[in-house]
Amino acid sequence: MQNIKASLSQPLQIGPVTARNRVFLAPLSGISDLPFRQLAWQHGAGLVFTEMVASRELVTDSRESLVRLRGDGIDPHVVQLAGREAGWMGEAARIAEAAGAAMIDINMGCPAKKVTGGYSGSALMRDPDHALELIAATVKAVSVPVTLKMRLGWDDDSHNAPLIAARAEAAGVQMITIHGRTRMQFYDGVANWDAIARVRDAVSVPLIANGDVTSPADIAECLRRSGADAVMVGRAARGQPWICGELAGSDEVPAGAAARQAVALAHYRMMISHYGEDVGVRHARKHIGWYLETLAPETPAAVKTALMTARRADEVFDMFAQALAASLQASVLESAA
Repeated sequence: MQNIKASLSQPLQIGPVTARNRVFLAPLSGISDLPFRQLAWQHGAGLVFTEMVASRELVTDSRESLVRLRGDGIDPHVVQLAGREAGWMGEAARIAEAAGAAMIDINMGCPAKKVTGGYSGSALMRDPDHALELIAATVKAVSVPVTLKMRLGWDDDSHNAPLIAARAEAAGVQMITIHGRTRMQFYDGVANWDAIARVRDAVSVPLIANGDVTSPADIAECLRRSGADAVMVGRAARGQPWICGELAGSDEVPAGAAARQAVALAHYRMMISHYGEDVGVRHARKHIGWYLETLAPETPAAVKTALMTARRADEVFDMFAQALAASLQASVLESAA
């Protein structure tokens, strides 16, 4: 696996933008907010992408969209946009560039019903001509690289990613990411890395493989079968924002359980600072659950329930810290036995 880590630690050029290594954090709606991305970046991810930002809402000054746009301390800052109208996409891309985005990523992969029901996300793959209008408008609107993330197709009868990718490259897209599932699969089954190889045959720009990448062995097999230049980690990052750096062999990864628990507690404080107490406490609950699964899986159910229902930020912090400390102490005692 040393050869894989050596390969992944190499930078990747995307137009004028340099990714410092080849393991990227996926745009994860409801997860990869600013605090999460800051930690993933701090701990060695090659690139991090914002949550999906709705183009129309960004242009009309939606507070939530403006918050999602932030990239404090992250360079290069990559903003992912979603939408179904070329005008809104172009204007949103201009706003993102003016706010410091070094790259604009177009979302054509989200399978969520509330997104595809509005003819955005992976629904755009059902109408390649319309999708290309959005892509062309976005490319024309900005001077920074525009990239594209999509799936293999809408369903198993329409694996049109190679066709769309080739047309997107011709329109000026400078990197393409493929999640190796169709929209109708959502996240079921296994990612089809072999099918990503057909996109590799269709384009010359950097190709990123996404889906079921959780270990060095996964990456080695994924790159071999897909021909991709890099990988993107999604759900595996929940409860371990350092995983991209770890897979890439970064020196910035927290070593040992105590250091990782410190990251978890720092993440909680960052969320409270970012959102305020009421929203921050609610938003932190899922992250606390994932951290407990990763760092303290033996935490009693009663403690988990208390953590998920408490409303005061300091109370939650104390319980969370105690649960992590108990796990660490149990691990030390087990090792000494």
